Amino acid sequence: MLGGVEAGGTKFVCAIGTGPQDLRAQAQIETTTPEETIARTIGFFTATGFDPIEALGVASFGPIDRDPASATWGRITSTPKAGWAQADLAAALGKALGVPVGFDTDVNGAALAEHRWGSARGLSTFIYVTVGTGIGGGAMVEGRLLHGLMHPEMGHVRVTRRPGDHLSSVCPFHSWCLEGLASGPAIEARWGARAETLPLDHPAWRLEADYLAQGLANLVCTLSPERIVLGGGVMKQVQLFPLVRRELRRMLNGYIESDLIEGESEAFVGPPGLGGRAGALGAIALAERVLGGSQNPAHRV
Repeated sequence: MLGGVEAGGTKFVCAIGTGPQDLRAQAQIETTTPEETIARTIGFFTATGFDPIEALGVASFGPIDRDPASATWGRITSTPKAGWAQADLAAALGKALGVPVGFDTDVNGAALAEHRWGSARGLSTFIYVTVGTGIGGGAMVEGRLLHGLMHPEMGHVRVTRRPGDHLSSVCPFHSWCLEGLASGPAIEARWGARAETLPLDHPAWRLEADYLAQGLANLVCTLSPERIVLGGGVMKQVQLFPLVRRELRRMLNGYIESDLIEGESEAFVGPPGLGGRAGALGAIALAERVLGGSQNPAHRV
């Protein structure tokens, strides 16, 4: 039995099970302070009536320290989320529960789940991007999750501000990044209303598609993905998908010759096959990997 925690800036989603067809228990916990949120997460897994877990996966908002050789492995690092900078997350959960922990970003976890059970099955190179409270991206390249120096931060690629858009970026680090101009909080700050309340024909959507397509064009040219999966709360506005595909094709301007791009194919830019469960199932997949020994032993807390 495996445990998974999708640790988001708004809520933690906790799950017990082995995969999409076997989720024994789930709960949502509001993200408040690290102390309160972590304590409630531990309480979920130690509640009576649940089978004890053998491993835990934590798919977290970031940035995070996932270097197994680091003395601060398992921490959230320079996040703009108030109170969470340098919070000990994965190590604290592993110590309290006495199980090995697989730790990665929420978007890398979601990418892993989509590859294992969802819309990226059979692909070797693809991208998962979430557009919600923040914007982040995970990548699998030639069958391996992409990490490197730290991990990808696709929400902080540079985009060109459109004329007439006078929004002050909601990112405290950058005035020009994709997250600062196109995340859910950016939409609300610009238009004075939450994304889900705006009508389908609102000008917000064309501007949003423009910024998202700029970010995706950078990723297409650098990582050459076979598919881009777009998840997160903002992408529940289904009218965005055709707008993003059209803008992406226009920006690439024929340079990348592919029928998937030229035909604005749903097979190239589309929603997650696992829907809103991709993050929690990604955490389960991380637990599966660490239990199977495919992560560094230093991750065994």
